[in-house]
Amino acid sequence: MKKALREHLSASCTEQELKRWFDPLDIRMSGGGDEVQVAFPHSYFAQWFAGKMQDRFEAELFRFQGHPCDIRYLAPAARRGQMAANASQPGDNGSGLAHNAMQPRKLAFPFDAQYSFESFLTNSKNFFPLETARQVARSDNAQFNPFVICGKSGSGKSHLLKAIANEVAKTHPLDSILVTTGEGLRSLLSPEQNQLSAREHLCRHRFLLVDDIHWLAGDERLQQELLVIFNIFQDARKQMVFTCQERIGVWEDMLPALRSRLEGGLVVGLKQPDMEVRVALIQDRVRAKKLPLSKEQVLTLAQRFQNFRALGGILIKLLAFRELVRRDISARDFEQILSNTEERDQPKITVDVVIDTVCQHYQVSKKDVLGEDRRQNIALARQVAMYLCRQMLGLSYPALGRSFGGKDHSTVIYSVKKIHEMQEDTREMKQLLKDLKLRCRQPA
Repeated sequence: MKKALREHLSASCTEQELKRWFDPLDIRMSGGGDEVQVAFPHSYFAQWFAGKMQDRFEAELFRFQGHPCDIRYLAPAARRGQMAANASQPGDNGSGLAHNAMQPRKLAFPFDAQYSFESFLTNSKNFFPLETARQVARSDNAQFNPFVICGKSGSGKSHLLKAIANEVAKTHPLDSILVTTGEGLRSLLSPEQNQLSAREHLCRHRFLLVDDIHWLAGDERLQQELLVIFNIFQDARKQMVFTCQERIGVWEDMLPALRSRLEGGLVVGLKQPDMEVRVALIQDRVRAKKLPLSKEQVLTLAQRFQNFRALGGILIKLLAFRELVRRDISARDFEQILSNTEERDQPKITVDVVIDTVCQHYQVSKKDVLGEDRRQNIALARQVAMYLCRQMLGLSYPALGRSFGGKDHSTVIYSVKKIHEMQEDTREMKQLLKDLKLRCRQPA
C-alpha cells in the first residue's frame, strides 16, 4: 500500500520531498481498507508532521483511496507496545493493525473534497487567516468564537469556511455540523416555519457555519432571531463561523447587539489573491487535470483574471473544450476562448445598470423612477430597483436614498421591505427578481 501511495504522491511531490517526510512514516492498512494506520519515527517528527504535512497527506490519501476511510495516528511513545500487541491480536491476519486507545480521524470530506486547507493557496498576505482557520477547526473549546472571515467576492471566503467544516468532520459526527448560507438561514427561519422548532433544529448542532451573512443585513426580524441563536451557541461554547463581503463596522443597518457580538469574536480579512498566488492556483489545477498549458498561457490567465472564482471558471471552460472537442488546445483556440470570456468576466453591475434594466422591464423612464412620481407602476419599478440594488450591490439605505434622487432612508427601508415580503408571498415576484438579476449580469 505504501509503495502505491508513494507513486501517487510522486505526481505532486519531488523525490527529495518524499524522502524527507513520507519515507519515514510507517503506513499500514486494515484488511478491508477501511482504516489506515500511520506511525511516526519519533515525537519531534510527529509534531512537525502535524503542523506542516498532515493536511496535504490526508487530502492526497483521500484522492488515492477514492472512498472514505478512517486514519489513525499512532503516537511514537505507544508504538513499540502497540506493535507488540498487534502481533498477538486475534484475527489480525498479519496486517499489524489492531484497535487502540487513539481516536481515528474520518477521511471523507463531506463538504466537497476540493475545499481543504491544503488546497487553499496563499502567501504571507493571507497566512494569518489560514492558520487561524486551522486552529478554529481543531479546537475543542471554541477558543475563537465567533470566527468571522471578511473579504471581497472571489477572495476564498467560502473555501476557508468549507475547509473548516471538512476538518471538523474528521473528528465529529456529521449531524453535529450545519453549513449553510445567509439565504439558507433565511429559509430555515422564514415566518412560514415554526420558529421554536427551527431554532431548536439549529441549536442541536455543535457547529454553525454561515456563508455570506451579509444577506441578513436590513432584515431586523432575522437578525433578532440570529441574536437568540448566537447567545445559545456562545453560552454552550459551540463554535460559530461566518463570512461576509465587508468589514462588520461598515454595516449601517445591523442591530447594535448583533454587531457587538460579531465584533467580539475573531475577525480576519482576506486579501484578493495576488499574481504569485494566482499563478500557483493555475499550475496546481493544470497539473491535477493534466491540462497542457505553456508558461506563457499560465501567466496570461493570471494577469487577466483577478480572483479565484474567475480563474476557476476559465479553467473549467478550457478543460471542457479539450474534453468535448477532443483535441489539444492550440494557441489560436486559447486566445479565442479568452476573448469570448474576458468581456463576461466579473461584469460591472452599477446602480445605473440595475435601474435601466428595471425601467426596460416596466417600460417607464429613468427620470420618473428617480423622481417623485407616485403612479403605481412607477412606484413599483422604483421599489424593485431599490431592492435589487440592495441585494446585488449591498448598498446602505442612506447610500441608496442618495442614488435614487435624494430619497429619505426610511423610504428606502419601506421599499426594500415591501419587495422582500412580496417575493416571499408570490411566486411571480420571486421569479421576476431572479430574471432581472440575470439580465443585470449580462454584458451590454
